[in-house]
Amino acid sequence: MSSSTHTPLSEIPARRPVTAGAWFRATGWRHLIGIVMVVFSVFPLLYVLSASLNPNGTLIGSNALFSRLGFDSYVALFQSSQQPYAAWFVNTLVIGLTTAVGTVLLGALAAYTFSRMRFTGRRFGLMSLLVVQIFPQLLAVVAIFLLLTTLGDIFPALGLDNQLALIMVYLGGALGVNTYLMYGFFNTVPPAIDEAAKIDGAGHARIFFTIILRLVAPILAVVGLLSFIATTNEFVIASVVLVSPEKQTLAVGLYQFVSQEFTSNWSVFAAGAVLAALPVMALFLFLQKYIVGGLTAGSVK
Repeated sequence: MSSSTHTPLSEIPARRPVTAGAWFRATGWRHLIGIVMVVFSVFPLLYVLSASLNPNGTLIGSNALFSRLGFDSYVALFQSSQQPYAAWFVNTLVIGLTTAVGTVLLGALAAYTFSRMRFTGRRFGLMSLLVVQIFPQLLAVVAIFLLLTTLGDIFPALGLDNQLALIMVYLGGALGVNTYLMYGFFNTVPPAIDEAAKIDGAGHARIFFTIILRLVAPILAVVGLLSFIATTNEFVIASVVLVSPEKQTLAVGLYQFVSQEFTSNWSVFAAGAVLAALPVMALFLFLQKYIVGGLTAGSVK
């Protein structure tokens, strides 16, 4: 027979009660930091939403959140003939989506070339892309203005006050950093996949469009989202290139509501900002599965 020993209950040490100080030192401070960050992030959004629903037309009157509610500012956005908000909204979507798609396609093609092909000047080209991004595109505003003025005399579609010219400027400014970002992600894809496809008779174009793009979908989603956000929020270059009110973007057009000293209407401006955030939210929710998939890829074999 096997004998078993039992520890008397009197010898089992009593569990020490958890005090508030011990809980705070262990995990409580994390909850406190999380609450502070949530408040820091959510409060500006609630303030702008409250200002858009406040018919007073001032930000000072919105200090008491949601004290007055009304949709007059949203109605006023689409009633002004001198400030065509609907046209600005459509222009922003067209320019933003076109720039995002073009940035993803051109950046992916360049990143695949640098990652998979070996040619003279490859390392110099990568370093040039990295060095060029040190200087912000804002420094080239004067050069962009003079360039588009000259091109407009030869090709009117690429001159000032043309949305196609603005899209080209955005594509040139974002191509370098996005190419370098995609290049690092393309290097994580095993070259054995390309070699197996070449044995089956596939060329570079078929490998790129049918195999590689599906494997690097997370980085494509991130680059597309960041490009769309940067394009919709850009103000300086868009204000220089686009002159006609009906061709302007939301960032430039909404500034007219608060640019005049005695006719500023912050409530209408806030309402326009709330509606302008909806496409970004919709695109983020649509691409969320690709972004999350990229973060968790490779965590489980």
